[in-house]
Amino acid sequence: MRRFEFFTTVLAFTLYAMGAGVQAQPAWPQKPIRIVVPFAPGGNTDSIARVMAERFTQSLGQPVVVDNKVGAGGAIAAEFVAKAPADGYTLMMAAMPVMAVLPVISKTNFDPLKDFVPISNVGSNPFVMGVHKSVPANTVSEFVAFMRKNPGKYNYASGGSGSVSHLSAALFVKRAELNMTHISYKGGAPAVTDLLGGNVQMYFGNFSELYPHVSGGNIRIIGVSSDKRAAQLPQVATIAESGFPGFKTVTWNGLMAPAGTPAAVVARLADAVKEALASEGTHTKFQQMGVDAIGSTPKEFADTLRADIAIWSEAAKAANLKME
Repeated sequence: MRRFEFFTTVLAFTLYAMGAGVQAQPAWPQKPIRIVVPFAPGGNTDSIARVMAERFTQSLGQPVVVDNKVGAGGAIAAEFVAKAPADGYTLMMAAMPVMAVLPVISKTNFDPLKDFVPISNVGSNPFVMGVHKSVPANTVSEFVAFMRKNPGKYNYASGGSGSVSHLSAALFVKRAELNMTHISYKGGAPAVTDLLGGNVQMYFGNFSELYPHVSGGNIRIIGVSSDKRAAQLPQVATIAESGFPGFKTVTWNGLMAPAGTPAAVVARLADAVKEALASEGTHTKFQQMGVDAIGSTPKEFADTLRADIAIWSEAAKAANLKME
């Protein structure tokens, strides 16, 4: 009888210890989650983060807040998240320029491949190629033919040296073997203003920047930089199908966490992204921003990041940008 009581006591203690161990590692999440955004409120990255934060609050059962940390082209936010505890409570709504372009053209204190774990590529949007009405071209092919007949006479705009609009245009100009002058502006808005005024003849911009001005007649959108036509512009051919196969420059926003974040937390967040993107409300908001929902797996997102670093490295060389 005593032997039975001994084994019963041991079993009870073992079960208690196992239970205590489980309780020592409570299910995630147990407190509010922060999504760090590398840009100021109002842009696509911030808007996407706020849509996802709202959906995550519902699906994860904890408040999810957006924290805008602006500066150094996004490096301040990236460095902050890279150094944060890898517990799933500090995330980053990463933007392609910060993770795939900035480390290529400047010295940063973060490594996009080593310091982060990709969770899911939330959404992407291509660039559209806009030209002033004075350019006698309705297609990319006609634009190339005209510019080759007029070398050195025309300009293309960008939202700043080293910006994605600059690198996209520079890569196109190089592959098309055109002789055009780059004019750098402090942001997309003044670049679009000068395109509308005819002071520059071409600009690679976001759909949301250029499309609202098409109806005015001063500019035309003649090409799309993604590998498929934009749903909002089905009549406009991609640059790839316009004589430049393989040409693809798109920007994306994806959820990332500090390296070392538990795999179970990463998987839970990736599922939460897919669930959020399945919502009709989310789909509608993304369409209004010109963003295509993705919801990739962590591996797919990691593959995208590696491929884009290679693409933008080539674009930086085309733009004659050197590491600062």
